Amino acid sequence: MRQTLSVVIITLNEEANIRRTLESVRWADEIIIVDSGSTDRTIEIARSYGAKVFIEEWKGFAKQKNSALQNAGGSWVLSLDADEEVEAALAAEIQKVLSADPAAAGFWVARKNYFLGRWMRHGGFYPDPKLRLFRRGAGSFEERLVHEDVHLEGQAPTANLKGHLLHYAYPTLEGYIDHMDRYSSLGAQMMQGKTHRTRFSLLDIWVRPQLTFFYNYVLRLGFLDGREGLLLHSNHSVYVHWKYAKAWQLTRGK
Repeated sequence: MRQTLSVVIITLNEEANIRRTLESVRWADEIIIVDSGSTDRTIEIARSYGAKVFIEEWKGFAKQKNSALQNAGGSWVLSLDADEEVEAALAAEIQKVLSADPAAAGFWVARKNYFLGRWMRHGGFYPDPKLRLFRRGAGSFEERLVHEDVHLEGQAPTANLKGHLLHYAYPTLEGYIDHMDRYSSLGAQMMQGKTHRTRFSLLDIWVRPQLTFFYNYVLRLGFLDGREGLLLHSNHSVYVHWKYAKAWQLTRGK
């Protein structure tokens, strides 16, 4: 039986990115897009590539992505973010793997992250493995506010692909800071909901960000990524500081 592939993507005002993403997967059997109210040309561009577009109110990252899964009809699902591109080598590899009807229920893909004009190669930002290709029905996205991952049912076997996803998330410093501001707020909500912390911790607010920077920039060789690496990891440590400070603020507000 021929193995078919559905590509699923969630969008909101992704005019600057979506054409590149769709161009890289136009060979797929179907493309499913769940849009949460774009006011730019995102939907128009998606439909020009033959994508099936569903417009739904924003429910959160995991729920939005699971809604896209429910609309997919292929034997397999490839989940992408709207600012990702499937490189040609990965596209060929996926088609070859699926043609063999693999025993694995899911495949991990290494992701390259683009920051200020440079591909990060160290510091935990590469190979940045993501479980993105899986049999439809074998898994779903965990119900988390942020950093939602695919969870496969039971002890389903997985394997690794050699090709790369190309992630164009941070072409500007302003965009990265805005992204970290939003994600630190979501991370704080998740953390506060789990721990119910009520005290201001010097360890979390000050020491943990410094240790994060040392671990990623020094021990994981982030310094080898030059000036861009320094900016990435110094700002990432600020993200950690924001997350714990915002979590404290949430408990204080209650």
